[in-house]
Amino acid sequence: MNDFSYLHTNCFEITVELSCDKFPHASELPEEWENNRESLLLFMEQVHRGIKGVVRDSDTEQGIPNAIISVDGINHDVRTG
Repeated sequence: MNDFSYLHTNCFEITVELSCDKFPHASELPEEWENNRESLLLFMEQVHRGIKGVVRDSDTEQGIPNAIISVDGINHDVRTG
């Protein structure tokens, strides 16, 4: 689903797998959190990287839905919401 969502809906989803145990016992969760806390928090901070903003009409200042955004060197256009 992640690849389909990224390529066809502009939705970027991720899956984070921390171990081979798909259903760890609740008593194991604090240790899993401590083992991965710093990495997960640093990963979450990355949301502030890149280009972000609002595409607006220069006359009306209204947002433009379905505007196509292209970046040189990246072969994946996105559309505004």
